[in-house]
This record gives sequence, structure tokens and C-alpha cells, in this order.
Amino acid sequence: MTSSGPAEHVFDLSGGAPCLDFANTVGGRGRETPVERLRGYADLVAWSRQAGLVDRRRAAALARLAAERPREAARALAAAVELREALFRVFASVATDRRPPAPDLEALNRWLPRALRRLRLARAGEGFAWRWVDDPDALEAPLWPVARSAAELLTGPDLAALRECADDRCRWLFLDRTRNHSRRWCDMKSCGNRAKVRRHYRRRRARSSA
Repeated sequence: MTSSGPAEHVFDLSGGAPCLDFANTVGGRGRETPVERLRGYADLVAWSRQAGLVDRRRAAALARLAAERPREAARALAAAVELREALFRVFASVATDRRPPAPDLEALNRWLPRALRRLRLARAGEGFAWRWVDDPDALEAPLWPVARSAAELLTGPDLAALRECADDRCRWLFLDRTRNHSRRWCDMKSCGNRAKVRRHYRRRRARSSA
């Protein structure tokens, strides 16, 4: 009897930009024990495929390459986590009106030449579109569109919509695209609902004390 292995984690992609969804691959950042979702290179590939940054064919090729070169895959994963944490600190700073740490901006700047030199213009229907060079030996390929997304967000108009979840235990990042710019929670069904429950509990306790 063979085992099918653990089920692939389904990532939340509600941040509004790939770089924010990537920063959100840690759950409960404000908790004592945050939940790491990139525990292996396979998780990085799964996130990239679910986010639409690599197709199934490329994801399968990356998985095969990682199995053949486990040390290189481990280094690529470590680089991914390092980039993710730098991006989180940059965007969390912007979302809370603080100056982003210079070393974290520099970390992104180091990635940009590695990513953007793999972009090419190609025909797409009646027009043109950006295409990534298909480098079969690049285990870091899932990070190229992340770096590009981060640069585009930092230099574009959507930066004004950047928010950090109002739940201090969550701290996920997202773009507030509501008409009145009133979104406070990464997800009303989770963090927003928990906040409502806490407020209700505090009101009940206050009435009981009175």
C-alpha cells in the first residue's frame, strides 16, 4: 500500500499583489509562535504555482531539479525566506508610515538585476507582453516575479492602498481596494470576526462588572 503523502497547503492569496502574498506565507506574525508555510522547497514551488507565477510544467521541472540537487534547493529556499522577510519589513514599514530599513531595501535591489535581466518582450496576440526566460537550472526562478512585483508596487500608485491587518497577532499585508478605503482586516471572516468576538466579550464583561 502506497502513501500519497501530505496534502499540499492551499495558500491565501488575498494580498492583492504577488509580493504581498509572498510576505504573507507566515501565519500569525504577531504571535509567540508564527506558522511558517515555506518549510521546504516544494512549498515554494506550490506557492508559485498557486499564485500563477509558474505554470504546472515549470513547477514539475523545478520539483525534479530540486530532487536532483537538494543542497541547491535548500539554498534557494533560504534565499526565498531572506527575501520574504526583507519585503515584509519594507512593506510593513510603509503601511505604518515608518521609514523602511535601508538593508532591506538593499536586499530587494540586489534581487532586481537578477530578476529583470530574465525578462524579454514577446508577441502576444495583436500586441506584446513580458515573458520570463525559461532557465531550466534556476531554482531561484520563483523569486524573480516576486522581486519585480515588489518594485512595481513600491513605485506605483497602489502603494497608497497598502495596509497591515489591524489584528496585531496577524500583521498580514494587503491592498485596500474598497471604495471608501475602510478595510482594516486581511479577512473579515477570520481576523475581523475574531475582533468582533473580542469586542463583544469585553462589552459583556464590562456590563457584568457594572
